[in-house]
Amino acid sequence: MRYLLTVSYIGTAYHGWQVQKNANSVQSEVQNALEKVLGCRPALSGCSRTDSGVHARKYCCHFDSENPINTEKVIAGLNYFLPEDIGALALREVDGGFHARYSCKAKEYEYIIYNSYRRDPFLEGRSCRYPHALDENLMNRAAKAFLGTHDFSSFCSAGAKEGDKVRTVKSAAVERKGDVVIFRVRADGFLYNMVRIMVGTLIRVCEGKIKADKIGDIISAKDRSLAGPTAPAVGLYLKDIFYEEEEK
Repeated sequence: MRYLLTVSYIGTAYHGWQVQKNANSVQSEVQNALEKVLGCRPALSGCSRTDSGVHARKYCCHFDSENPINTEKVIAGLNYFLPEDIGALALREVDGGFHARYSCKAKEYEYIIYNSYRRDPFLEGRSCRYPHALDENLMNRAAKAFLGTHDFSSFCSAGAKEGDKVRTVKSAAVERKGDVVIFRVRADGFLYNMVRIMVGTLIRVCEGKIKADKIGDIISAKDRSLAGPTAPAVGLYLKDIFYEEEEK
């Protein structure tokens, strides 16, 4: 039997989702808790890799069990054993051919910028603080260039292992809520550091270092050096995962 587990986490204390030999990861913490609840340590297959310091509002992974599971009791047990910065949200049985990563049709990320020179302790470690003025309307207009199917080589870190760098961006928008500026983007998949480079490029637009109408040219050039810097991981959240029956 195959089960889909949904968790959320603050990634500050972890070196990403993936298990690593000499660093703590979200995956290892979830496996530790599952072992205590189930009496065995199932292999977990995640929907995505997330970098060190990146957060997730909704992260999905699957595992197999030889015996039926009382999903409500397992969720309660996980939330008892998991550290406070990881929460188990849902658990349900899925078809045996389901895969948390390869059955995914779209992902949505959001990047949170605290646009203030003041320090807010409630946002430290959970947003990127940028002290200079940002024009969210200009950023929103510039972000529309990301829409559609493109080769996003210009928005992928050098040395990334992805071969095919073509992705389809389904939505991209920037909004402001007080001192918080939020960039949201949904696509059928993302390259390594793609969202963070998008954010760095939009900030460069506000700084006047990149013209808003040149983002399309940067995409077409397939040249990483033309895009903006990679924004810090601290502001990035995996917001949602869409499977075929759930995508809107």
